[in-house]
Amino acid sequence: MNENINEKIKDLIEKNEVCLFMKGTPEVPQCGFSLAVSNVLKHLEVKFNGVNVLENPEIREGIKTFSDWPTIPQLYIKGEFVGGCDIVKEMFEKGELQAKLKEKNISHKKN
Repeated sequence: MNENINEKIKDLIEKNEVCLFMKGTPEVPQCGFSLAVSNVLKHLEVKFNGVNVLENPEIREGIKTFSDWPTIPQLYIKGEFVGGCDIVKEMFEKGELQAKLKEKNISHKKN
């Protein structure tokens, strides 16, 4: 992977407490999986940065190498890779995502 892309990805993850690499934007997701994760975060009223991988093919491929995870979306909380759509939805349903947000001191709505 291009070192500049790796640094840019690292920078995005470090500068944003909650960072979602997604297809589209939080306002206009371009795939159902990105929509689902974005909606979970919005439901919990989590402030997050959406990185539209469709705008940059190098980031789109680079994030997969960076995380060693083959699909998008990818959610990071305080620098930690949480997972993709199925993992995030399952964690949310079990209350594990809310616990992770609390553990990392990320403001969110309590259910």
